[in-house]
Amino acid sequence: MIREGKKEDLPQVLALIKELAVYEKAGDEVDNTVEQMEEDGFGPNPAYGLFVAESDHGAIVGIAIYYYRYSTWKGRRIYLEDIVVTESERGNGLGKALFDSVIAKGKGEKCKGMVWQVLDWNEPAINFYKKYYDADLDPEWINCSINF
Repeated sequence: MIREGKKEDLPQVLALIKELAVYEKAGDEVDNTVEQMEEDGFGPNPAYGLFVAESDHGAIVGIAIYYYRYSTWKGRRIYLEDIVVTESERGNGLGKALFDSVIAKGKGEKCKGMVWQVLDWNEPAINFYKKYYDADLDPEWINCSINF
């Protein structure tokens, strides 16, 4: 079952984020906390939204975290920050269901499209995006960030 995430889901959500970090060879880089995620996602000015994939037993086995951004060329866009399905549940359609949920959310909020990133070595993810969505994977842009 795919549904919008709740505060009570955050411990399991953070566990999946840490699982993703390990997969992306950056397991020691996650310093977010459940408390910070609660403030940032469920406080007076939410910075993100999320969908969860819940198993029949109530375990959170997948997540999609998104937020809104603005493109001066295109207008309002939804940004997919992370999509994670726990390893034992991959290949069962949960990734597609989560991805489709974020697309539907963006359309419902009158966004003009969705953007996200994928690591150049993550062939399973790249193939997923190409298989289902004919996505434009642009090799020209360089990602930049500053940590405060």
